[in-house]
Amino acid sequence: TLRVDWCTAEAARHAVACWHYARTLPFGRSVKVGAWEDGRFVGCVIFARVANRNAASPYGIQPTEIAELVRVALASHQTPVSRIVSIAIRFLRKHSPGLRLLFSYADPSQGHHGGIYQAGNWIYTGRQHSTIEYIAPDGKQWHGRMVSKDGKIKVQGKYRKCWRTDQCTPVERQGKHRYLFPLDEAMKRKIESLRK
Repeated sequence: TLRVDWCTAEAARHAVACWHYARTLPFGRSVKVGAWEDGRFVGCVIFARVANRNAASPYGIQPTEIAELVRVALASHQTPVSRIVSIAIRFLRKHSPGLRLLFSYADPSQGHHGGIYQAGNWIYTGRQHSTIEYIAPDGKQWHGRMVSKDGKIKVQGKYRKCWRTDQCTPVERQGKHRYLFPLDEAMKRKIESLRK
């Protein structure tokens, strides 16, 4: 039996550390929806506020009306991933009545093409442009926003240390596949023309 409900930040952190390639929770506020099968915690789906304040403007909505599905972190389970995501979206929609649009990315560098989004009838809108990322001396690969010339980045209004660009090796990363999921009929009609 599948159960979907809120999960704690600790449970989400465990799920992402164990069952997602990123191994870390994204920065900023997020909503963590857990999944249990026969009483066993099998992971979570995490939605977050959009970091880019302009992300909502192409769709004619406010920043509070759009969110990103940022993590699907699941252990071995029997329920199809697309069903878990679909139920998590219904759960989120019920508790966030002002939300109108979700988006997410599938990372080809991780071998992902967005099959879970295709199975859930998300709207594919193409690929992002390629970006430059950085391999740090410790071997980890970082997004360009997480590396700087002076070794400091601003996170939630506070400066923290990071790798400097001259300490790292730049690498080109393929653009991610982008998917949209409308949460009401008016939004669906508005974005349908973006489907590719």
